[in-house]
Amino acid sequence: MIKTAATLGAMILVAACSPTAATSTGPARTTLTVFAAASLQPAFDNIGQKLQGTNNIVMTFSYAGTQTLTTQLTQGAPGDVFASADVAHMATIESGGLIRGQSAVFAHNRLEIAVANGNPKGIHTLADLGRSGLVVVLADPSVPAGKYAQQALAKAKVTVHAASLEQQVTGVLSKVALGEADAGIVYVSDIVTSGQVGGVAIPDAQNVIADYPIAVLKGTQNLTGATAFVDLVLSTEGQTILRAAGFEGV
Repeated sequence: MIKTAATLGAMILVAACSPTAATSTGPARTTLTVFAAASLQPAFDNIGQKLQGTNNIVMTFSYAGTQTLTTQLTQGAPGDVFASADVAHMATIESGGLIRGQSAVFAHNRLEIAVANGNPKGIHTLADLGRSGLVVVLADPSVPAGKYAQQALAKAKVTVHAASLEQQVTGVLSKVALGEADAGIVYVSDIVTSGQVGGVAIPDAQNVIADYPIAVLKGTQNLTGATAFVDLVLSTEGQTILRAAGFEGV
């Protein structure tokens, strides 16, 4: 009996000194939920990985059209950070008293025409999108990318009868990539990160510059993590990731 008790005591001592036991006394991992415009996914996934590697944070991203995210947040969806593809939707969140402090513009984007690789339809200008027989898809005007596309087409004095109006810009990109559409208007960043479609530049005189603001949400349950994410997005490292993804920095 004495031998068994001694053995048991030794086992307890070893367990207490084991790496597993030591780890359990360390700081618990925290979670962070970021609501972000769909066009930000490639860049924000990379930025999120950087933060997870240094801040013991588990990142969760909710990507969708900015108008969808705005509706979700105004209806009470919990989150820590909001990144919008336009200033107007951020203003809606701000006027609703849903952000902490002030928002900050962290990136800019431009529009580009998405076409099949090799541009088999010979699309070279916005005017070409008005050609008969061409299947063109656009983002819905309620989506920032759709609103910007309408502005660009108006500048070019071009009327396009879209085959469909997508609820997020990635839907436009997908239809062109899958061959379900001949062309669509997306962001430069979408062309850069897709690798599945070709891009036709839109001249500055007809283009639209999109401003992307970011803010910590007032209801955040992880203020330290939310602030760290926003700071990383605005940092030199974050700006480098955004530029590599086709965005223009601030």
